[in-house]
Amino acid sequence: MKLSPALKKKYTAETLSALDAQRLAEFIAWGPVVFQVSRLMVKFGILDMIRDSRDGLTREEIVGRTGLSDYAVKCLLEASLCIGTLLIDTETDRFTISKTGWFLLNDPATRVNIDFSHDVNYEGWFRLEESLVNGKPEGLKHFGSWPTVYEGLSQLPEHVQKSWFGFDHFYSDSSFPEALKIIFDEHRVRSLYDVGGNTGKWALQCVAYNKDVRVTVLDLPQQIDMMLDNVNGKNGADRIDGYGINLLDEKAKFPLREGGLDAIWMSQFLDCFSMDEIVGILQRAKAAMNEDTRIYIMETLWDRQRFETAAFCLTMTSLYFTAIANGNSKMYNTEDMESCIVKAGLEIETIHDNLGQGHSIIVCKLR
Repeated sequence: MKLSPALKKKYTAETLSALDAQRLAEFIAWGPVVFQVSRLMVKFGILDMIRDSRDGLTREEIVGRTGLSDYAVKCLLEASLCIGTLLIDTETDRFTISKTGWFLLNDPATRVNIDFSHDVNYEGWFRLEESLVNGKPEGLKHFGSWPTVYEGLSQLPEHVQKSWFGFDHFYSDSSFPEALKIIFDEHRVRSLYDVGGNTGKWALQCVAYNKDVRVTVLDLPQQIDMMLDNVNGKNGADRIDGYGINLLDEKAKFPLREGGLDAIWMSQFLDCFSMDEIVGILQRAKAAMNEDTRIYIMETLWDRQRFETAAFCLTMTSLYFTAIANGNSKMYNTEDMESCIVKAGLEIETIHDNLGQGHSIIVCKLR
């Protein structure tokens, strides 16, 4: 396995003392309540008020400001102190926010991840063991009886949809400006298939960036309906089409475009499928290509991350796919993705790294 320098430093040798390792082991054991306490410190506004105070706050002051009982506040403050999100002045008994608490409040990625973990995954992860053994998203049963989350996405509770799309868009949106330059400035793209286009957010970015491009979104029929409603009336919507397709159906072919196709865009899409399914999808994409067509695969490949924290988040996200999404996909590394590309009869032309929140774009052509 090839790792980026930051990951090689972290994952190939022991870095913790025995005491630190023991503490981390206990942190893992109490992980569910560590998460909930920290989430509630944000939700109740306690971390906010402590951060914004000049010299910190006493427990009594926090009770007065929140309306929570002294018992509730005491439990939360003592747990947060041990978790590491708060510090205390033992002379004045005033609580102040730690660096970790500051990131919990102010890091956009952390806030998105908290909502995603709680609203989408938390109860479903209780069935992670069953999901791993059965190869099915057993945790999805918490929401409904769909085979994958994608069939049920439009029917999930509103707050769950908000957290799901918030997570999905946060990580992709930060890469869009650089991705647009790679596609439209480096190549003359006038026709583009957006595979797994969800709400049409990327399609709208494309038609706004390039006044000549025509985008066809390929997705499940129910997603196409949502997408068309979302783009209706917006600038460039007349150059966005939808094509309903079940991408897991091996007989469902990509549409052939008269005059040829310039680009096929797959953003945070292939991680939604098993490796065998990825090969099948790429083979069907290949059938719609000519020698000038390029496939742009944008993924957060965990082994290419500049920062170890990003790799941690990505490998944890894999377990969302296991228990909630589909039961058989994950956040892949470069070796896995390249294997699928080669098996599909394609080859990698180039890889663009470090876009936005740690994305890479793999540019593929016919072999």
